[in-house]
Amino acid sequence: MTEAERGITTPETPDTPESPDEAAEHTGPGGAVADATGASGATAPTGPLGAAGATGVTGAGGTHRRRIAVLIGVAVLAYLLDLLSKLWVVHSLEHHDPINVFGHYLRFDAIRNAGAAFGLGQGMTIVFTLIAVGVIVVIVRLSRRLYSLPWAVALGLLLGGAFGNLTDRVFRAPGSFQGRVVDFIEPEHFAVFNLADSAICCGGVLIVLLSFRGVDPDGTKHQD
Repeated sequence: MTEAERGITTPETPDTPESPDEAAEHTGPGGAVADATGASGATAPTGPLGAAGATGVTGAGGTHRRRIAVLIGVAVLAYLLDLLSKLWVVHSLEHHDPINVFGHYLRFDAIRNAGAAFGLGQGMTIVFTLIAVGVIVVIVRLSRRLYSLPWAVALGLLLGGAFGNLTDRVFRAPGSFQGRVVDFIEPEHFAVFNLADSAICCGGVLIVLLSFRGVDPDGTKHQD
């Protein structure tokens, strides 16, 4: 009599362990990662900004640094031109006859100015010194959100001009913070001024134009 006829069953031999290749076929090319991400193969987001957001932040930071570099470059150039011109005036023009540049329409004549730009506010040297310091502080604060190239040029002109005249008020006679500014550009029927005054006026006019156009220092544009 056979074992089947007697009702005796033989236990099944357990399956042999899967080889690494067979396991890979069951789990797919992604292995456990495929189970976690789902059939679509989607991956979890890398962060609240994602790759595009991170790139945008990086680009904005680079733009800000470039605008600050423009501001500093314009300010240094304006300051150096003003400083060198005043050194020339003090050493070569002061106590000498004026130099006619365009006949009687424009000449160079050394004058010590105790007031503000174009000879305004005589006798208020200390006040204008404090105003110059305040202007510099405001420009530094504005530079924190500076992304506009025209604003960078305008603020650089203001900063360079303010530092130029402030240097005179601090270091020239008759004393600290009361020094007289060196002016030498004398058009006919107009006040005598210097290159720092010119930089301040050009920067101020540019800021007015940008404000009328609705352009803010951060580069955005609005309409009233």
